[in-house]
Amino acid sequence: MTTKPVAAKANESFWRQLTVGRLAGLGRITIFGTSSVAWMFKRPSRVNLVVDEMEFVGNQSLFIVCLTAGFTGAVFAYQSYLALKLVGTESLVGTSVAIALARELGPVMTGLVVTGRAGAAMAAKLGIMRVTEQIDALEVMAVSPKQYLVGPKIVASIFSLPLLTAIFGLLGNLGAYLVAVYVCGIDAGIYVAKLKYYLYPWDVYHGLIKAAVFGGVLSLIGCYKGYTARNGAEGVGRATNEAVVYSMVTILILDYFLSVLLPSGYRTQG
Repeated sequence: MTTKPVAAKANESFWRQLTVGRLAGLGRITIFGTSSVAWMFKRPSRVNLVVDEMEFVGNQSLFIVCLTAGFTGAVFAYQSYLALKLVGTESLVGTSVAIALARELGPVMTGLVVTGRAGAAMAAKLGIMRVTEQIDALEVMAVSPKQYLVGPKIVASIFSLPLLTAIFGLLGNLGAYLVAVYVCGIDAGIYVAKLKYYLYPWDVYHGLIKAAVFGGVLSLIGCYKGYTARNGAEGVGRATNEAVVYSMVTILILDYFLSVLLPSGYRTQG
């Protein structure tokens, strides 16, 4: 008779602790991110570090983003053709691919790819600096680690992800065009005309806004996990793994909520 109430209390205590722990972690990472970005508005200026980080996050991710974009657009166009052909609307392949790339696939795929390459590197780099006491040495020299190490990475990612997403959308549509026209046999003029008629500028803006948010999220999580790493090499490995997993999951969750919250931009056909 007494086992069930005790078990219920233990279960309730577990969920309460889990919820409080998650909320506390969210609060810590929010304070960490806001303070790091706030440091970027203080002297001395770290613009050169932001440019270096943009080269790392943006330029060095360009090849893998372009490769992913081309084949993503190609395979999506082919599968869309097979599906739309069943109802005789295969001329809308370009439209479906372009809208999906602009609003969803472009920012999400770019965020996931950059997370696997740059986000993991941020966590590993800061983690190594933490366990080897290099971050402590910066504090001893009166240099803010958040201004010198964290802030430039977050700001650079926020600016780099929209640029990479735009390139992703361009090459994705190019891959889709080649497959739709030269493999599936869709008329090139109809393909382009339908795309121009149904794709609106807000579709592109929608994806770019998402990309900026994803850039801030993946860099913030990567930097936070590396900055708070402990226990030597094992802790660095754990921090890097958590940074990648948490960033990817957060990007997918945020994608849904941003899709709901942002205006759709669609207009009815007149």
